[in-house]
Amino acid sequence: MTGRQARIWAAVTGGAVLLVALGLALSRAGDGGAVVARAPAPNASSTVDAPPVIVPGRPGESATTRPGQEVRNAESARYNSLDVWFVRMMIPHHQQAVEMAALATDRAADPRVRAVAERIRAAQGPEIGVLRGWLGARGLPAEVSGHDHGTMRGMQPPEAMRQLAAARGAEFDRRFVRMMTEHHQGAVAMATDLLRVGADQTMQEFANAVATEQSAEIARLHDLVAP
Repeated sequence: MTGRQARIWAAVTGGAVLLVALGLALSRAGDGGAVVARAPAPNASSTVDAPPVIVPGRPGESATTRPGQEVRNAESARYNSLDVWFVRMMIPHHQQAVEMAALATDRAADPRVRAVAERIRAAQGPEIGVLRGWLGARGLPAEVSGHDHGTMRGMQPPEAMRQLAAARGAEFDRRFVRMMTEHHQGAVAMATDLLRVGADQTMQEFANAVATEQSAEIARLHDLVAP
């Protein structure tokens, strides 16, 4: 191969790598018109050496070379605005469920109601931490200014929460079962929606777990009032 041919081959190869990197770096629109974003690439090293990739710079900046493993990690960590909305809404939704479950400790008459409530606290308390951690890892705030969380599906109004806190014995049990059933149904609907439109793999798995586990919990609650 002559020197001129070698230079042409190098230019063609470099251009191809640049186009591939550009395609990986650009975010695509998610389902429903949601904008897809990417989480910061982790710094963990890989035991498998990936070929370097040329990543185009922002306007006015030069292109840079990055390890191929970092590009793949960034590509696999994409999420969209609907993932973010789900996480932000599910945090206060879970918080209310934990608040309701905590009331059962000294108010419920049926030990089965107390057992269900304790399972809810044990499951959803740590899940709040998972949701906050997901936002924190992406540099996203958990709070949504100007949003009324009471409009979310399944959320119980303040007056109903006050009546539940004031109830004791069998009356508490009846209110708790009804309110928690409605609350779970709302969470299942929210999770099912995300399974159709979300982009983040972690949230897909989380939503699937919510839909499955809370559907089973609804069945257990139904058994508490079955004849």
